[in-house]
Amino acid sequence: MAAVIRLILIVTIVLAATLVLAPVQIVLMHAAPNLSRKIPLFWHRMVLGLLGVRVHVHGTMEKRRPLMIAANHISWSDIMVLGSIGELCFIAKDEVKAWPGINWLARMQRTVFVNRQRRRDAGVQADTIASRLLQGDAMVLFAEGTTGNGNRLLPFKSALFAAPQIALEQSGIDHVAVQPVAIAYNTLHGMPLGRYHQAIAAWPGDIALTPHLKRFVLEGAFDVDVAFGECIDITPQTKRKELATACQNEVRKHFSTLRRLYHRE
Repeated sequence: MAAVIRLILIVTIVLAATLVLAPVQIVLMHAAPNLSRKIPLFWHRMVLGLLGVRVHVHGTMEKRRPLMIAANHISWSDIMVLGSIGELCFIAKDEVKAWPGINWLARMQRTVFVNRQRRRDAGVQADTIASRLLQGDAMVLFAEGTTGNGNRLLPFKSALFAAPQIALEQSGIDHVAVQPVAIAYNTLHGMPLGRYHQAIAAWPGDIALTPHLKRFVLEGAFDVDVAFGECIDITPQTKRKELATACQNEVRKHFSTLRRLYHRE
């Protein structure tokens, strides 16, 4: 009964706050884009606070712009985790547009939707991301292209790593920064999340969203570690596949370090 009451309370507060903030965000998105980046930051922090999720940041997010963040992807909650750290916009798979409620929230954060299955569209999608980078938006690319099981990284897909290069070519600026970032869900109620229990936090694509979301909310009290790696400055000579590999190696290094903070696996 206590768990049900907690779930109802959290949902009620989140819905009420969202209904209050949404009109403000809609106005700011059109009238003051810079200020519109602050509303999602507050919203993510509020929701994680209600859930009891604690985010531990290692390193520092790059302050220079344009900036693209290349991160591993474990769960739908990664968006809230990263969104609570800085003023970020996200690159999401196209099917998110069909998810009731979540699609609306994604648009409130000015998400760019991409279809990774249509390779012929990769250039146009990279061009769109490049445009947003040049507008000053720090864009988050979940480079694996899907969520994993929380125990290991999947290969980084290289197509959208063309976006920083396009931004460089279109603008005449002298740099575009790409920062590798590792995310690890390490404890629940203070107890280490081993390989088996990673399923409480991780959301692989073959698991239904609603039951996983409900369990995540009821469990709460996760400790999530986020490590910001060294930035890679893009030059006209940078190759997207080499960039993807470099980011994957850096994320894997930091992910392994984060997992060893609590585990001996």
